[in-house]
Amino acid sequence: MAQSFGQLIRQARKDKGYSQRDLAKLIELDFTYLSKLENDRADYAPKEDVIRSLARNLDLDEEELIFLAGRIPQRDEDFLKKNYQAMPALFRRMQENPDFANKVFREATQPENGEK
Repeated sequence: MAQSFGQLIRQARKDKGYSQRDLAKLIELDFTYLSKLENDRADYAPKEDVIRSLARNLDLDEEELIFLAGRIPQRDEDFLKKNYQAMPALFRRMQENPDFANKVFREATQPENGEK
């Protein structure tokens, strides 16, 4: 089963040997909010800059962590807004047709020609 945002950052923090207070101080965040994040009890997802700071300090992928927090990276948000009319149909089709969704995900994660 996939980890939640809180579970992932808690495990990464422990793997790095940080206490909650150490990590909170490092990223200039109130440790009580970090505790709520780790326990998936925060009332709101952290801002993108906080997530990116968490990712950098915990050696996690910034973009993946932003999506896992339920946010959309700013540059992706701009793309979605630019293509707002097609997005509902795309998401609906992906939800209704797992084979189509898997094909899209496979194509999106394959390296481009010449990339490794």
